Amino acid sequence: MRRHASRISRKRLTVATGVALAAALAVTAPVAADQGGDDTAPAARSGEARSAGDVEVEYFTGPGGHPRHTDVAASAPLTRKEQATIKDDGDVVPIVEAGPSDAKVDVVFIGDGYTAAQQEDFHTDVRTKWKEMAAVEPYAEYQDLFNVWAVDAHSQDSGVSGDPTSDVRKNTALSSAFFCDGIERLLCVDTNKVEAYASKAADPDLVIVLGNSTKYGGAGYNDITSPSGYDGIGTASSDHPDSDQVAVHETGHSFGKLADEYWYDDSTYTGPEPGESNLTKLSADEMAAQKAKWHQWLGQESPDGGTVGAYEGGGYHGHGLNRPTEDSIMRTLGREFNLPGREAMIAGFHQHAPVLTAVTPTDRKVRGRERLRVEASSHAQLRWYVDGREARQARDASSVTPSRLGVPADGRPHTVTARATDPTDAVRDPKLRKSLTGSLSWQVTR
Repeated sequence: MRRHASRISRKRLTVATGVALAAALAVTAPVAADQGGDDTAPAARSGEARSAGDVEVEYFTGPGGHPRHTDVAASAPLTRKEQATIKDDGDVVPIVEAGPSDAKVDVVFIGDGYTAAQQEDFHTDVRTKWKEMAAVEPYAEYQDLFNVWAVDAHSQDSGVSGDPTSDVRKNTALSSAFFCDGIERLLCVDTNKVEAYASKAADPDLVIVLGNSTKYGGAGYNDITSPSGYDGIGTASSDHPDSDQVAVHETGHSFGKLADEYWYDDSTYTGPEPGESNLTKLSADEMAAQKAKWHQWLGQESPDGGTVGAYEGGGYHGHGLNRPTEDSIMRTLGREFNLPGREAMIAGFHQHAPVLTAVTPTDRKVRGRERLRVEASSHAQLRWYVDGREARQARDASSVTPSRLGVPADGRPHTVTARATDPTDAVRDPKLRKSLTGSLSWQVTR
């Protein structure tokens, strides 16, 4: 197996369990669970009892359909033969290299249903999907934060099972299949095989499986917590025009920790205040009075259209919960993130791609003429300080020497500090703004 030679270091991030990495395909206004769509499986309700060994997935029934959840059987452990096959497979190919992995968000695409002769087709599909994703705000503004990798998985057959009909069977690397659990548009995958391939990449923060297909379908695995550091798995058809929107919607969950803003029926939510930043039991007046949730954005014009307020419906319930705007991408594909959602996404990017990281280690003393190097976001304002006083001549410099900063050659120890801040006005929440700042210090001796 040929592995991509990379200087990128592996980092491990704390994975939040139970956060849905939801897949979506063209959504219109949510409707009752017995209307529209081409599948008949009932929607599983939040909190409903689940059989041991099952995992929750989210899917969409088709154009004009509506979102549903269901439980599917968990993938079986890999056999020794499968482990050996994957060990000898899986070249990691760089698509976009923006910087060191511990300073960037690493998006990993894995292809399924691509034969050995079709791997370049897979790479082309990845480039196309990432270009489409990166055109959506706030991805467009923060493209420099992302590395993108393609993990080649060689399949015996071209295409995926269940395309176009349920009797079609394909021998593929990840066992992707439509008609999963009898639901035509649900594109399931062997999650253990996905983990084995994804772990070949330096640091998978987001994993998307592209099935080699034009058929409408996908899935978002909600219960996958990976030892490699990613939260959930999304699947999508490589050549369906809505597949980029699938991925963008999913990242609303994984990066922004946003809830779905659609609902199934006229049920009323009676639980506690939701933890997600884009759902609340409060009215607009109550948010303003309590300075809670998205109160900083109330009355502002939002990129998804309309004014930020408190709109009833969300979190799968028609009543009892309010969302920030009428129709964001967390409700309908093809829309924009609303202002609170965009804010959460930017903060989420920086959780994986810190505003400031050290190239020169901070855990040892340095000398006056030794060069200090840092990696800072292109959006960041970078400042250098000597014993707490700014060295203005070094503003926005990513490489300095203590002597250039003016560290006294007096034989005493001194502290050099680099501080970076993303000054964007798209993040107003003080708690979220903490992720938009960073500080590093070195002890200097002569």
